[in-house]
Amino acid sequence: MLQRFIHHVRENNVLDVQKHYLLAISGGMDSVALAHLLHQANYQFSMLHCNYQLRGMESDQDEVFVRDLANKLQVTCHVKTFDTGTYMETQGLSLQMAARELRYDWFEKLQKKLDVAGVLVAHHADDQLETVLLNLLRGTGIEGIYGMAEKRDFIIRPLLPFKRSEIQEFMSVESLAWREDSSNQKTLYKRNYIRHKILPTLLDFDPSGPELMQYSFDRIKDTGKAFFYFFDRWLETRVKHEPPYEYLDTKDLDDVPGKSSLLFYWLRPKGFVFAQVQDILSAVQNGMSGKYFLSGDWILNLDRERLILGTKDNGTSPSLIQDHDISLVLPDGTNFDILYLNQDWKIDRSSENALLDKQFLDFPLSLRNWEEGDRFMPLGMRQFKKISDYLIDLKVPLIKKKTIKVLCSGEAIIWVVGYRIDDRFKVTSSTREVVYFKKTV
Repeated sequence: MLQRFIHHVRENNVLDVQKHYLLAISGGMDSVALAHLLHQANYQFSMLHCNYQLRGMESDQDEVFVRDLANKLQVTCHVKTFDTGTYMETQGLSLQMAARELRYDWFEKLQKKLDVAGVLVAHHADDQLETVLLNLLRGTGIEGIYGMAEKRDFIIRPLLPFKRSEIQEFMSVESLAWREDSSNQKTLYKRNYIRHKILPTLLDFDPSGPELMQYSFDRIKDTGKAFFYFFDRWLETRVKHEPPYEYLDTKDLDDVPGKSSLLFYWLRPKGFVFAQVQDILSAVQNGMSGKYFLSGDWILNLDRERLILGTKDNGTSPSLIQDHDISLVLPDGTNFDILYLNQDWKIDRSSENALLDKQFLDFPLSLRNWEEGDRFMPLGMRQFKKISDYLIDLKVPLIKKKTIKVLCSGEAIIWVVGYRIDDRFKVTSSTREVVYFKKTV
């Protein structure tokens, strides 16, 4: 196995003999085998051992074993003791997830501190198959088939091509000792159940079953790579970016195979889940314009024949504009210069900007979210209109309605920001002083 290991890590550029690594070692067969393989192949490494204090004397004996092995191989050994039970309770995690978070956080910090090439873990081919089966049981989709990567971030897995039986044979031939973790025999954990119940049954049915399954998974993984290649191009050509929003015309989903997956991988980075995608497609199919879907800080709005994605507006406290302020910045980053003019001003017919007669303004002005029941007199009209009705007339999407602000002088709304001013505050031929809100590019 040593020669195959050396060939694999060299030919595939997994390890560099000139660099130093950290080896995560539990004392179990797999990590101990990796330690001996690294030593025999003359790679530079130190050891990392986690004592989770979960198995009493057994955990302490694992630590003693690892320290002794480090002395034997003449490598440095870093040991970290965790109060795993307390961390599990305070963070509301399962035992396995708590241990995982603790060790990977420590691994990352130590890797950066020591400035080494990476942290080696001893996952092998059987672990890979177990991981894929676990992912299938969790409903993770095509990426669950990918399993564990040989290299990801600072984690490196040099033993992924090797089966557990090969590792066990290596340990036997070399007469090498290791520690057995009694918790690995408990089938209450899903991974252990797959290892001790499902895979042996599969082997009894077809000894080549696991290898054939892995072959199938590898082919599906390659298919997945092709999907993401074409997905990136679909995303680039179909989803329009006009900050702070993204737009997708619903017609671009008509008669498209795999539309659920296309939508899911567009929305997943914003925290949307696959179950929501089914509801979104149902809303599109049934023409439920105005329907919206939430995920964390994000909102997806079906507006007539397009989907609009943007951040939720959670409301902002009113802010004040003094008569000496020179700019107005909205929560979304939109910026307006505030200009004070008393001559040579010209009419600006852009609905985004506002020209206001200063004599009618009571400073400080206030900027706030519009509310149901708010009314103003739109420029050019002689009657009040509810802002909600005004926005409906303009066919403003719900996602944008929630972000619209109003500028007030006292209790009066003088400007629906970015849309229209109130007619009572417009400039006229008799205006002497103007307050001009001009959107910056």
